[in-house]
Amino acid sequence: MESIVPVIVGPTCSGKTSLSIQLARKINAEIISADSRQVFKYLSIGTAKPSTDEIKNITHYFIDFLNPNENFNASIFEKESIGIISKLFREKKTPIVVGGSGLYIKALVDGIFDSVDTDEEYRNELAELRKLYGNEYLLKLLYEIDPKTAKSLLPQNWKRIYRALEVFHITGEPIWKHQDMHKREINFRFVQYGLNWKRDILYANIENRVDEMISDGLVDEVKSLLNKGFSKNLNALNTVGYKEIIEFLEEKISLDRAIELIKRNTRRYAKRQLTWFRRDERIKWFEVNEKDDLNTIANKIENHLFSLNQSTNI
Repeated sequence: MESIVPVIVGPTCSGKTSLSIQLARKINAEIISADSRQVFKYLSIGTAKPSTDEIKNITHYFIDFLNPNENFNASIFEKESIGIISKLFREKKTPIVVGGSGLYIKALVDGIFDSVDTDEEYRNELAELRKLYGNEYLLKLLYEIDPKTAKSLLPQNWKRIYRALEVFHITGEPIWKHQDMHKREINFRFVQYGLNWKRDILYANIENRVDEMISDGLVDEVKSLLNKGFSKNLNALNTVGYKEIIEFLEEKISLDRAIELIKRNTRRYAKRQLTWFRRDERIKWFEVNEKDDLNTIANKIENHLFSLNQSTNI
């Protein structure tokens, strides 16, 4: 029997944490955090980690998991998460994956081989070649570097031809090698749910959260990290909220300017997140107008999961 793993995605400040906790309480679940920054210790206020009260009696994975100078990436996340999911199903529990790190979500849902980054400049070159010479020309290019994949495609499969050419361009290896290296045998499938707010409301949420972070002591949190000896150049600290406060502490900008930049950069980050997730047509989107809507959405997801499980058991 195939088990189902709910995945909750969306931009920052969309209520993913609150929704996942409400859902976990309803379906006896534990939560896997797909957040590339909440994984690090000492980065709490600036990453909006769930509070002690929020995670009370609900096990969370990949929160406060590593020191800021340790390495973590989508490949590690995929491997570790697959093991946790399998363990939870053996224990008759449901795993919920929640987070806004698109690459981590994609690595887990599709396998890391399909998470080779994109190269927009190269894609634009391919689009121009397609416009000038047609799909057959692109397929001919693929035959020259990856005949195995090319034989499995028709000229009208131009999106897949794009991707195969792009993977070879980025990695120097044909896409089938990445697929063979990372084949997974799993007996569960992922069902993705997204939270979508009207832009003006989402941006207001962001403004309020940044103000709360400052009030809660973000400046002192960053000071503490630096005083612990963690370098400002760490990838973990190259994060919205931390890099701006570091500039303030170095007296390069005022605190007001730092706050202004955090808000602006968070809005831009949220926009990039939405662009990423909206490309995935498998995501079932819920419109959110206020925080009270999250309980209704949790009920809808619970019912949807129940109906999926019923059809799986037939």
